[in-house]
Amino acid sequence: MNRRKPLGLGSSAVVSAILGVLLTLAACERPAETSERAAESAAPSSSTSLDTAAEEYVKLALALRPHDPAYVDAYFGPPEWAAEAEANGRPLAELRTAAAALVTGLGTARGDAEEDIVTRRREQLRKRLTSMLARMDMAEGRYLPFDEESLALFDAVAPRYDAAHFAPILSRIETLLPPGEGPLDERLEQFRAQFVIPTDRLAEVFDAAIAECRRRTLAHIDLPADENFTIEYVTNQPWSGYNWYKGDYFSVIQINTDLPIYISRAVDLGCHEGYPGHHTYNVLLERELVEGRGWVEFTVHPLYGPQSLISEGSANFGVELAFPGEERLGFERDVLFPLAGLDPGEASTYYEILAALEELAYAENEAARGRLDGAFDEQQAVEWLMRNELAPRARAEQRVRFIETYRSYVINYNLGQDLVAAYVDARAGDDVERRWTELERLLAEPFAPSDIGAAGVPQ
Repeated sequence: MNRRKPLGLGSSAVVSAILGVLLTLAACERPAETSERAAESAAPSSSTSLDTAAEEYVKLALALRPHDPAYVDAYFGPPEWAAEAEANGRPLAELRTAAAALVTGLGTARGDAEEDIVTRRREQLRKRLTSMLARMDMAEGRYLPFDEESLALFDAVAPRYDAAHFAPILSRIETLLPPGEGPLDERLEQFRAQFVIPTDRLAEVFDAAIAECRRRTLAHIDLPADENFTIEYVTNQPWSGYNWYKGDYFSVIQINTDLPIYISRAVDLGCHEGYPGHHTYNVLLERELVEGRGWVEFTVHPLYGPQSLISEGSANFGVELAFPGEERLGFERDVLFPLAGLDPGEASTYYEILAALEELAYAENEAARGRLDGAFDEQQAVEWLMRNELAPRARAEQRVRFIETYRSYVINYNLGQDLVAAYVDARAGDDVERRWTELERLLAEPFAPSDIGAAGVPQ
């Protein structure tokens, strides 16, 4: 899922801020641990195998859907499990007791081999279950503050930034724009208007962009010969793009056309939703973990769980990996601009401004934090985004709708990208091929956000 251009700063200041948050979290009790303590009263089964626990988890996730329709983002496991969950209609209290017992039982559950990947599998399954318990609380109307919610659901907390942090970035953007009168967000929108893809050329531009994203990804990551996708253009959604993974290496990618689509969005969404983003991630999980190892928990992707930070963060990072340095500008200027019928004369300035706009990424977290913690009403959140993210009113309103729908999910884009980037940088440096290898491993193995935070942020 993607509702705007890829996020991420990648600066040493941001990495230091993230590291500070991670070190703080290491010393703090996680909100989800209250659910784990509650589980101690449920009798754990010392004979429970990891595979059995995984199957029970999948069935719990499917049974949660009637109580929380947004919980399961994708499922491609046995259809009879989904039918059984729908037919049984298990009460939420029963699901909570079963999930808590599974958390306790995972203390003794073992796989077929004692190796790092199996240990990470068990720990990710535990985090999925504790996240599920937090989401059950939300289904009953019990909400945590923004930071506690993101930690409970996504195993991460984003650093805080006030308006003073964004002020020098906004000043720099003002110097890049042509001289003019009026508020900065309006001047930016006027400048960007020349880069909107005409509606009748959207399909041609997106087809070319996704084909190039795929070509560049396949040069480094081996995917099944029959992997495929279709593109649909939709309206009336709070996001700008979405990948609906159907299993059997197939995705439906939807592009929201409610608002004008800039030329840069074609590569953004092509990489994020397709290659090496969500489609690639889900294909690798299905091939390597579901088919390769028989790990059924990866047949279900809970939207509200730690896997989402890896998914969104790697999808955003994949844009810069596939199109490093000046390669993106060259491809879009020479290929996409002509297809869209746009003048490439201001392309260099446009992409310089886009790079600066990426440094405003965490402004959206602050809008969400303020809105969900009660510091902002809806209009104040919109105005915050207009001032500090330079979003025009219509886009700011769309993003606030996204925040009110998906809540703390917003951290998965910017914090997720920065954690993934730091993880890959720490292991591969400037070695291009190894950077792709490290990303592929991250996509094809069970990793939780705290795994890549502890290992990936330089210390």
